[in-house]
Amino acid sequence: MAQSLQGKVAFITGGARGIGRATALALAKEGVHVGLLARTESALKDVAAEIEELGVNAAYAVADVSLQEEAEKAVASLTEALGTADILINNAGIASFGTVLEMEPAEWKRILDVNVMGTYHVTRAILPQLIEKNGGDIVTIASTNGLNGAATSSAYSASKFAVIGFTESLAQEVRRNNIRVSALAPSTVATDLAFDLDLIKENDTSKTIQPEDIAEMVVSQLKLHPRVYTKTATLIATNPF
Repeated sequence: MAQSLQGKVAFITGGARGIGRATALALAKEGVHVGLLARTESALKDVAAEIEELGVNAAYAVADVSLQEEAEKAVASLTEALGTADILINNAGIASFGTVLEMEPAEWKRILDVNVMGTYHVTRAILPQLIEKNGGDIVTIASTNGLNGAATSSAYSASKFAVIGFTESLAQEVRRNNIRVSALAPSTVATDLAFDLDLIKENDTSKTIQPEDIAEMVVSQLKLHPRVYTKTATLIATNPF
C-alpha cells in the first residue's frame, strides 16, 4: 500500500552532492519540501535552487554534523524555514582507506565522528519532532562495508557497522511512536567520493549503482504505508551484475 509524500518535509544530511542531492531532487519531484545540511554553502545553494525549480520549498544550513552544536543549530534553522520534519535522511559520510597501522588515529577518529556521531547528533535533534507528530521516517545510508569488514577499511567498516546497529536499536525504541527507521546498505555508488578514492573509474560506471538508483529506493521505502515495516530495518542494495 503506497502513501503520498506530497507536502511532507524532509531533512537530508550530506545533501549537497551524490546520494544526498539525488534523493533531494527525487523527493522534490514527489512534492516534498526539502531542507539540506552539508559543509559547502555554494553547492547547497545550487541544489536548493534546483529543488525550488520543481515547485517546492527548499532551505539549507551549513554544518559539520560531527559537531553537536552545529548539527542542532542546523536542524533549528531548517525547522524555522520549513516547519517540523516528517522525514530524515542521514546521508552525510566520509571515507578513506589504509591499514590499521597506516591510518593515523586522528583520521580514523574523524571517520567515526562524521559517520557515526553525525548520524546520532542529527537524529537526536530531529527525533522529538517525529515523536510529537507520532509518526515519520528515518532512513540512514549505510554500506555493505557495515555487513562485512575488508582489509584497509577498518575505520569505514566500523562506522557503518555502528550505523546499522544504531538503526536497528532505534527502530525498536520508536516503533511505538509510529516512526519507521530503515537503513540502506549499498555497495559502491558512483559518487564524487567513490571517484576521489579511485574505487571506480570515470569511464567505467555502466555496472555501478548510480546515486539516482539509491534515491529511487529511498522514495520507494518512504511511499510504503507507514504501518509497513521491513523485517530487520535494513534494506540491502548490491551492484546489479
